[in-house]
Amino acid sequence: MISKQILFNSFLKENFSPKERSPQGWIVILGFLFVTVACYFAGAAALLRLIYPVTALLVAVFLYLRHPILYIGFTWWIWFLTPLATRLVDYRVGWDPTRQMLIAPYLVVFVTIGSFLRNLPGAYRQGGLPFILGFVGVFYGFLVGLIYNSPIPVARGLLDWLSPIIFAFHLFTNWRDYPSYRQNIQRTFLWCVLITGAYGIYQFVVAPEWDRYWLIESKLFTSSGNPVPFGMRVWSTLHSVGPFGSVMQAGLLLLFTSSGKLIFPASAVGYLSFLLAQARTNWGGWLLGVIMIMGSVKARIQMRLITIILVMAMCVIPLATIEPLSTVIGSRLETFYNLQEDGSFKDRSGSYDRNLSLALSNALGSGLGNIWKVNEKTGQIEVVVIDSGILDMFFTLGWFGAIPYMGGLILMLFSVSQYSEARFDSFVSAARAIGISASTQLLIGSGMLSVAGMILWGFLAMTMAAHKYYQHQNSRLF
Repeated sequence: MISKQILFNSFLKENFSPKERSPQGWIVILGFLFVTVACYFAGAAALLRLIYPVTALLVAVFLYLRHPILYIGFTWWIWFLTPLATRLVDYRVGWDPTRQMLIAPYLVVFVTIGSFLRNLPGAYRQGGLPFILGFVGVFYGFLVGLIYNSPIPVARGLLDWLSPIIFAFHLFTNWRDYPSYRQNIQRTFLWCVLITGAYGIYQFVVAPEWDRYWLIESKLFTSSGNPVPFGMRVWSTLHSVGPFGSVMQAGLLLLFTSSGKLIFPASAVGYLSFLLAQARTNWGGWLLGVIMIMGSVKARIQMRLITIILVMAMCVIPLATIEPLSTVIGSRLETFYNLQEDGSFKDRSGSYDRNLSLALSNALGSGLGNIWKVNEKTGQIEVVVIDSGILDMFFTLGWFGAIPYMGGLILMLFSVSQYSEARFDSFVSAARAIGISASTQLLIGSGMLSVAGMILWGFLAMTMAAHKYYQHQNSRLF
């Protein structure tokens, strides 16, 4: 009888995605980069607020139809780099309160609505019930939002809530190409950790003018620090500290499954920038992920992971002891010993005390768009921050929407926790750890939205796709 290890070895020998190496796809991507850079330096930076989202959408449609593996990597990079591109444009031509360039990642993801609609009729039979439940909950919130809230905030909320679900469903329905998707995601996050980690250190030490300009205009001094060198909390190329922490948490956990010469430099800058972000929630999520990975893989892989962690500690700890890095990191670590006196902890506890009963008593929900309000003085749309994904679900979706939405997430978590493929495929172990650790953070943040939601839903979907792939391979062998 052929063992699962032999099955995995045969999987490793497969030819990974010849479509991904297509010169045609790369030419289109490079053309997009050229147009963006040319407009920026040719005095047409203001036009990028329209050109950038439109061209990103066109490239996404082309890749989705012709080069699906490249589409996945392109989607992730649009999430990683669009906030930086937006800050550069704002710095050159002036602050844009509408933040319209940030629509680009959502447009790129929404291309997968084609996969969702095409595969929805047979989704239940294929094991896609969690995605159906999630969609039902969001669609209910959308209908309620149309009744109670303004159309623009409702549309914005729909993008936030639905994008992670349809993208994750796209990954799941392409389970036959799991080896190619796996390799693409590993490589994408390896380069992401290297690039965003290096830029994060540069951001902390230098405080580039475009980042300082964004921080001053956004007035997020409490959450992002002061606009001076060594005074910022690192958010790198992302939109703010929270999204950067979520991306880096996932990337650093995924590095345990990769190999190559770039692993150690990527880990060194990645861990240091991760510490400088001072994102305690993500630090805890990373630690939980490591524990889960260590507990699910074989002893041989465990020893490899321990070796990697020790080497990384030897690289990062000396750097973290240099002033003023040691003061910034040390003071943040000290807050773990006295959470009761920590301002952030008090704010979140107070938010639960004030809002839990109110959220649970709102059976119908306020609908999508309820966390967006119009400033009466400026006329601008602003975000009402709710530091809890659970509260956000019940406020927005009510009982009728939150039950199917949470039911879908719980069903996914229960399903992936039963899979045995993590014993021989370290990527499955890491993807499952990323998804589960991200879901635990819903207690203190709306981690089911935007790029954090992409990570939560996406990596759980990849775990489900891997399980389905190995089941299919096993049935072919026997």
